[in-house]
Amino acid sequence: MTLSHSLKKYILSEGATEVGFADISKFTPKKGLNTGVVFYITYPKEIIRNMQNAPTKEYVEELVSLNSRLDALGMKCEEYLIGQGFDAYAQTKKRLGTDFGEFNSFELPHKTIATRAGLGWIGKSALFTTKDYGSALRLSSVLTNAPLDTGKPITKSKCGKCMECRDACLGGAISGIEWNSKLKRNDFYDDKKCEKYALKVSEENLGKADTVCGKCIFACPHTQKYIKKL
Repeated sequence: MTLSHSLKKYILSEGATEVGFADISKFTPKKGLNTGVVFYITYPKEIIRNMQNAPTKEYVEELVSLNSRLDALGMKCEEYLIGQGFDAYAQTKKRLGTDFGEFNSFELPHKTIATRAGLGWIGKSALFTTKDYGSALRLSSVLTNAPLDTGKPITKSKCGKCMECRDACLGGAISGIEWNSKLKRNDFYDDKKCEKYALKVSEENLGKADTVCGKCIFACPHTQKYIKKL
């Protein structure tokens, strides 16, 4: 069994929905760690089904829970790779903190690694999107120097003419421009408008202002296919 196969099998057994490996040599923030391990866990269908009037209390609670599970999974992946004799650094939420920089983004976002691994694309909502789950998922990643079998990068959107997330965004944050790997996030999406509306709608729905919404997640046709499956 190859290292790639055994590592993927291990991460899946620990609760990940999907795992991928990417060549990040042109993007890495950690010198020498040129391979990215990326994985995601999906939101339970029943929580997303009830998000017609997002955000909901259950959605926010699950978001926090998924973040904790992904952090724990990242540390297990890091320990596994170190145990195999390689260097590794888990990009956990705890380590990276809450200071995302000017555009609310990490230096090397998990979703960049995920597109480089070929797991999906960036939707018009600026969220990582897959055919099987839409954007009803959360990601994490680990940087390493382990020689893993990397995937074929996805560099263009697969959203086509769909505007469901744009139309669902009452904050006007989504322009409708299709993503490609040459664009910066704010070329097609306004994080400040998203944040402003999220603070408003979370206050209305939850009784507490927070930067959570989720309307674009619910609106995505791929998300809808996922939650309608038995």
